[in-house]
Amino acid sequence: MDNEHEHHTHDHDCHGDDVTYGHGHCHGGEHHAHIHDTLNGAEDKEERTLKILLGHWIEHNKSHEEGFLEWVSKAKNMGKVETSQFIEKAVEFMKQADDMLKKAEEHM
Repeated sequence: MDNEHEHHTHDHDCHGDDVTYGHGHCHGGEHHAHIHDTLNGAEDKEERTLKILLGHWIEHNKSHEEGFLEWVSKAKNMGKVETSQFIEKAVEFMKQADDMLKKAEEHM
């Protein structure tokens, strides 16, 4: 059965080495290479973007941690011990978040 697909037609019966890519038809030749190359290019771009973002988020969090620790000391000097403890706890959670982001980065 021939079916229209974008700018060409092809047979939907899969035989032999034809591969189905999960979008309703079979591929068994070079006639679809341009479509999948484009999709892979978009996926590669998103992967590169994600790698960059993960590194950025880790560094961004570190810069905030430094500022938070500065304010832990200032809060203690103001007699706001409980406040300083909550800020310290926030820093601990940020470090845990950084660890998770680093693990995500390792699995790219």
